[in-house]
Amino acid sequence: MSKIERFRLPVAAGLLLMLSLILGACGGSGASEGGGGGESVSGSIRVEGSSTVQPITQAAAELFREENPEARIEVGGAGTSDGFEAFCQGDTQISDASRPIDVAEEVPVCEENGVEFIEIPVAYDGISVVVNSQNDWVTGITSEELKTMWEPQAEGQITRWDQVRSEWPDRELSLYGPGTESGTYEFFNEAIVGNEEEVNRSDYEASEDDNVLVQGVSGDANALGYFGYSYYENNRDALKALAVDGVEPTEDSIRSGEYLLSRPLFIYVSTKALKNNDAVQPFVDFYVSEQNLDRLVEAAKYVTLPGSLAQESRAQYEDRTAGTVFTAEGEPKDGDLEAALEQSQ
Repeated sequence: MSKIERFRLPVAAGLLLMLSLILGACGGSGASEGGGGGESVSGSIRVEGSSTVQPITQAAAELFREENPEARIEVGGAGTSDGFEAFCQGDTQISDASRPIDVAEEVPVCEENGVEFIEIPVAYDGISVVVNSQNDWVTGITSEELKTMWEPQAEGQITRWDQVRSEWPDRELSLYGPGTESGTYEFFNEAIVGNEEEVNRSDYEASEDDNVLVQGVSGDANALGYFGYSYYENNRDALKALAVDGVEPTEDSIRSGEYLLSRPLFIYVSTKALKNNDAVQPFVDFYVSEQNLDRLVEAAKYVTLPGSLAQESRAQYEDRTAGTVFTAEGEPKDGDLEAALEQSQ
């Protein structure tokens, strides 16, 4: 079984419940509102990539299939890097990503294989640093303390809580986090360790499946882990999110960027697939429509884009503006995502 096949996960029960509530509130799936009206769509779409973005795309797929039962949409969660590998080889039509495509390494592969793409921001995420709900000694942590825990030289050395902060107890420190193919791993590593080329410590429980990380932290009173905001929101009874540098992950702090580990989430769509696959355009129309995108993001428990940014993102797709607006350093051109999107069109 391939790495990608291992992480093709079913939609979570909680997401299905939320989708049913949306359907009830809308009086149907709303496919006709988002470009899915008219004749029922058939055909197959393969989506691979970020396990963070997966719940949003899965929500879109579930609702789209309500009106188009003959459409087959596979949504995998093998990780952003594996998703781009498949996408740039032409094996998938859409790639979910929790970081921008890598200009130096991934864009050239797409170009070599004739894969042109449209980059579409769909939501915001705030990587949540969490502990077990039974943890009664920590409510907040600094970025420097996180670096002390996760930097490469911590491996085999920083193994107890009181080594990080002296007033914390002399208890084992158990760490849980994404694997190295994850965009979440890469973003956290660059933001906390400070060097995207330097891997963090390897003596931790790693998984590309965020649900495995949730189970690990919720079952270990000494645990600390990190993953996407949705996975914390869906497991608040078993987890406690920590303030980072005094700022808690909330919708407002994530959307404003005040929370240190805030980041945009994306889908990348093949322009060739838009032309040659009869199911792709109706599905993406439905996904990013003004009527549906916020509902899908809220159903997946992520943070909606500000209205003006959502409009620019939608225009990027509607105008079929190909390529990335990010630099080789992974930053939007001129430092502002909305302005970069506007200028690219």
